Amino acid sequence: MAKHHKALEKLCAKPPPADLKWGELKSILEGLGYTLLKGKGSRRKFFHHAKNALIICHQPHPSPDVDKGCIANVVDHLRTYGFI
Repeated sequence: MAKHHKALEKLCAKPPPADLKWGELKSILEGLGYTLLKGKGSRRKFFHHAKNALIICHQPHPSPDVDKGCIANVVDHLRTYGFI
């Protein structure tokens, strides 16, 4: 639980972290109850069934670092749905 809490704090940091890895983001969202769905190409969708909430992100490649714009969108989404 502590690891998940630290990762969530890192996600919400200001300014957005430049070193958040795709695996960390995936872990955070799955820990909050999101399910990873496949999309076209490197587009990934995370769906939360209970809240009927959808997040669409680009899975970074070849570097695993998540784009700051994606991080900002995820944080806004999580605030909107009351996760943070």
